Amino acid sequence: MIEKIAVIGTGQMGTGIAHICAMAGIETLILDVSRERAEAAKQSISVTLEKRVARDKMTETERQAVLDRLTIIEDYPALADCDLVIESVTEAVDAKRAIFDKVCAVLKPEGILATNTSSISVTKLAANTDRPGMFMGMHFMNPVPVMKLVELIRGLATDEETYVQIRELTLKLKKIPVNAEDFPAFIVNRVLLPMINEAVYTLYEGVGSVESIDSAMRLGANHPMGPLELADFIGLDICLAVMQVLYEGLADTKYRPCPLLVKYVEAGWLGRKSGRGFYDYSGDEPVATR
Repeated sequence: MIEKIAVIGTGQMGTGIAHICAMAGIETLILDVSRERAEAAKQSISVTLEKRVARDKMTETERQAVLDRLTIIEDYPALADCDLVIESVTEAVDAKRAIFDKVCAVLKPEGILATNTSSISVTKLAANTDRPGMFMGMHFMNPVPVMKLVELIRGLATDEETYVQIRELTLKLKKIPVNAEDFPAFIVNRVLLPMINEAVYTLYEGVGSVESIDSAMRLGANHPMGPLELADFIGLDICLAVMQVLYEGLADTKYRPCPLLVKYVEAGWLGRKSGRGFYDYSGDEPVATR
């Protein structure tokens, strides 16, 4: 049974994962490269919970209980007795492998490993650990507290008991698990990111402006968010990383990242998190940059 979880990485995804774990009554540790970032993540969760209290969705006592289940740790030895460690850092193989090396050095033998990767091979990551049979992909959707889906990805060596425990945990977190095979980008991003990439090509080729492309897809396809607005929300660096995994992993030119997407990332225009992407977020309302 999974009763104690650690989340490594306190970006938007890691913070959301820690939030729902603590909400589900699970003791949750959070670790990041700096204590300041971890403290900011816990404060962000606290603010979100305060809003729930204000809307009578939970009591102040319940809010405090959730925060009490969240513990900031500063180094890997504190992970030793965790039942599950979930990695949620940048979408780069080397960065993830380095983290799992440190985790495996201290984690108890029966501890399970999971990655929140949105595109990288689970088998590849698992093979570099001391427990490939106890390694799973858990791809949460953004924003984690709101979105219901979790893609569950078994690596080639993942054993059945690991899968069963992770599926049961997903249900305990009040999420809906969907099984995905260990192919580049899995299901959601295999479908979603090429659409976003095509929207960037549509902009690049002058077929439409940012606003016309987003309006067309909202009004013509009933999408809640236009593809370029969504790209800014996801992060253009993440969009590019997923497209590169698809392009390299499937060797099909239809997955070639649009040069304009590459240019934006090189410029540091990563979307909402950097204040500028396909929209400029410096004012009261986002303004299209093209």
